[in-house]
Amino acid sequence: MNYSKHILCIGAGYVGGPTMAMIAYKCPRYRVTVVDINPARILQWQSDDLPIYEPGLDDIVRSARGKNLFFSTDIETGIREADIIFVSVNTPTKSFGVGAGMAADLQYWEKTARQILNVSTTSKIIVEKSTLPVKTAKAMERILSSTTNGVHFEVVSNPEFLAEGSAVRDLENPDRVLIGSRQTPGGLSARDELVEIYANWVPPDKILTVDIWSSELSKLVANAFLAQRISSINAISSLCEKTDADITQVARAVGMDTRIGNRFLNASVGFGGSCFKKDILNLVYICRYYGLNEVADYWEHVTRINDFQKERFVTNMLNVMFNTLAGKRIAMFGFAFKADTGDTRESPAIYIAKRLLEEQAELVISDPRAIDNARDDLKDYLPRVSFTPDPYVAAAKSHAIALMTEWDDYRYLDYESIHRSMIKPAFIFDGRNVLDHRRLFEIGFNVYPVGKPVLTHL
Repeated sequence: MNYSKHILCIGAGYVGGPTMAMIAYKCPRYRVTVVDINPARILQWQSDDLPIYEPGLDDIVRSARGKNLFFSTDIETGIREADIIFVSVNTPTKSFGVGAGMAADLQYWEKTARQILNVSTTSKIIVEKSTLPVKTAKAMERILSSTTNGVHFEVVSNPEFLAEGSAVRDLENPDRVLIGSRQTPGGLSARDELVEIYANWVPPDKILTVDIWSSELSKLVANAFLAQRISSINAISSLCEKTDADITQVARAVGMDTRIGNRFLNASVGFGGSCFKKDILNLVYICRYYGLNEVADYWEHVTRINDFQKERFVTNMLNVMFNTLAGKRIAMFGFAFKADTGDTRESPAIYIAKRLLEEQAELVISDPRAIDNARDDLKDYLPRVSFTPDPYVAAAKSHAIALMTEWDDYRYLDYESIHRSMIKPAFIFDGRNVLDHRRLFEIGFNVYPVGKPVLTHL
């Protein structure tokens, strides 16, 4: 088949895989190839057991795979044949050297840029899809412009704004598609090539074109603002618990103000995921680099409140369960950082599980999608932790349930049966405020929500 464009994505993770699947699905005249250095991951993308769980993703992949969507480990061939290359490699927080604990680790990004330079025989558009510090495109341009064989590269920024658990919906009906480019003839031409791709299904008014530096910074700022809202409502939840106010009612009153809105105002045990903490710390590092220490301090406190919320949850469990958790069985309902994903990266459940184990508790982890990742996250604590997808098995003979993830399944369990199977007094700590607390109290549980009055028989 003759394809009008050859698109390559380097990196088959949570961003690259779903994004390319949607492009292939919406643009059947384009050949889309996803490459990765991990053969096991590519084999999963080629199978019926995809490496990530996202509602609706299976159907999208199956509809295009083998037609115009391909997965491969042959990175060099992919680079040579591509007209447009999306770079979606990992950019974790540095764990060494200058900027350790805050700055983005760009070693994988740089290795990819040099591989593109060394392999390419024709000019290409390079698309930054990974979350990168502002001005990274300038460094990429310097690397790619060092060629002497006449090959030319234009670098554009196209950050992702996907929410795990709704990635397919976000890709199909995005709030906006952001494309940043140099304001040169070549940069604008490359920008228009990318606009043409998304215009196959995204309305023109949702395709936002800006300069490349604004695009790179916008991704970090968007995640920082979202995390800030979560930390803000969680900070107030601690005050609600001291004053007998109800955080749900406070959030509703505040959220009805049209200047504020009601999104991301659900108090919880804290935010997680691969982006929020990493991107905020990256933003903090950039601000300190430019001498904006007051700005850096402001954003760093967003992460501190998140850490405070997780520790507060553990301390509360310890205090109300008679100041000792040693030898007590605790069932953790959910381990993924949010519902509708198996991703556990930076999940609050990891921190809380480790703290409970420090208190010599016995843990049973249950989650419909994240058991394998949970087992890997807690591998150093085996055999003091057990795992089961069945929440009834997890709760049996336990002293307490700690709800970590807002899976719908947990709302509709037979809690009367669960209560009968538990050691009394039985406790529920609802870290997501999704359960019917009054009903649980009537069944016999001692109920401890986040930011709401407790319901206890003690």
